[in-house]
Order: sequence, then C-alpha cells, then structure tokens
Amino acid sequence: MSIFVDENTRVIYQGLTGSQGRFYGLLNRDYGTLVVGGTNPKKAGTDVDGIPVFASVNDAVAATGATASCVFIPAPGVKGAVMEAAEGGIELIVVISEGVPAHDEAWFYNKLRRDHPNVRLLGPNCPGIISPGKANIGITAGHIAKEGGPVGIVSRSGTLTYQALYELKQHDIGVTTCVGIGGDPVPGTSFIDCLQAFEADPDTKAVMMIGEIGGSAEEEAAEYIKAEMTKPVVSYIAGVTAPPGKKMGHAGAIVSGGKGTAAAKMEALADAGAKIGLNPTEAGELMVGVVANL
Repeated sequence: MSIFVDENTRVIYQGLTGSQGRFYGLLNRDYGTLVVGGTNPKKAGTDVDGIPVFASVNDAVAATGATASCVFIPAPGVKGAVMEAAEGGIELIVVISEGVPAHDEAWFYNKLRRDHPNVRLLGPNCPGIISPGKANIGITAGHIAKEGGPVGIVSRSGTLTYQALYELKQHDIGVTTCVGIGGDPVPGTSFIDCLQAFEADPDTKAVMMIGEIGGSAEEEAAEYIKAEMTKPVVSYIAGVTAPPGKKMGHAGAIVSGGKGTAAAKMEALADAGAKIGLNPTEAGELMVGVVANL
C-alpha cells in the first residue's frame, strides 16, 4: 500500500499553463500519475499536451473527478489557490510554491482546519509526494525512487528527500511513500501526521525521518515515536554545524535561544528509540540493517 496517494489518485495542476507547472505536470503524467486537468481562467477550453484546462477548480473537479491538486501558483496567489481547491472539492492540496508569506500560511492552515477538516494540505515550499510506481505529485525525480516498500520516508528538506530516496535505492530498498512536508514555519502536514499514517499502513515496515534545525517538530515527533510507534525509525537531522541565530535555507530552520538545535533533536529521537545517522549515507546504512531484521 501507500499513504495519501496511489495509482488511482486523480490530480489537477493549478498553474499548469505556466512554465514550471507545465514541465512538472507533463513529467508526472509521463511517470504514470493520473494528471487529469489544469486551471487557468484565461485559458479555459484549451489544453496542455492533451491535458484539458478549466476556468476553475470547481469546473475541473466536476469534469474529471479529481481529488488532488498540485499548486504551482506564484506566492502572492497561493492563499487564494488553496482556498479555491478546498472549496472546489479537492481532498489533498500539494503546494510546491516557495516564498509564501507566513501570515498567509497561518491563515489558510487554520481556515482549513476549521472549515475543511477533511482536506489535507502538504507544504507550502515542499517537493511534494511520491508513492513509487503509483503516483508522483510535485518535483521529485521519479527515477531515484525504488517501488515496492518496505520503507516510508518523511522529510522537511527537499534536497534530503531526494538523497534519502537515492540512498535506499542504492541498497535496493523500496519505498511505499515518500512525503516532503517542507521547511516553512507553518507546514500543512506534520511529521506526526505522516508517522501516524505509516504506522497504520501494513506495507510500511520501517520509517526514515529527515529533520533539520529550528522549531520543535522533531522533538514532538520523538514523543509520538516513543509513545505510539511500533515500527523502527531511522533519522537524520541536518544542521549540526549551523551557527545559532542564522536562518539556514528554510524559513523555519533557525535556532534561537538555544532551542531547535540539531543536538537536542537527535537526543530526543535517540531517547525515543530511533536510530540516528550522522549523515544521510549513514542513515541509509542504518536502514539496511533495520530492513535485514524485519
């Protein structure tokens, strides 16, 4: 099995007619993802290499039965795009766009929780989600992911998402689903959301969790792992050498007042029973040992 998306997930691209939306929409369709439409009110009735373009998400859902949307809208328009998707009947909204204002993220995160509790938001500023061999929504290169399980991956870092997939493929280890949750201050989907889903998925036997400095999400995940997870977890935390007070890549990756350090996160995860790699390659090697003992 997989979590959140599979071979039956029907996806529309908000921003399909833009250069990035077109590139990744077609790439994901070629991977095998059911990309069934796109939206652009000024280009309704046209198509992108055979993919129909609709005036609105509501029109696209009515015509195609889509349940997922991938957002390639410039940052100022993301707030409106997310709400259009939720109000149009989309169940999973994957926001690739970066630079979304934090107050916009907080607003639509809480708006969705209050008015659309059954809608899952992934991102913003994330690489998306891939269930290898089934569906790829976002910007992850499909060829670096091996299908067939038994490992689930969740990561805050896009680049390290790709490296985790590649490290496992080098060891001939397949993945059920890989989720890039993004590193912004208000992510729509958390580590715990993914850990819960992997714990419930019978085909996922172990989990690789990639974190980074800043915030408390990894410590919260450690508490969940200690209390609820029955499946082994291997983790890598980026940013051991990051200087305090400096933003490192992501808006949420900042250490302040001694909190959010890589060392503290690693200690919490180790205390919860997770195996800790000191670099991505070591994390991959640790997972080899875990899989061998499943």
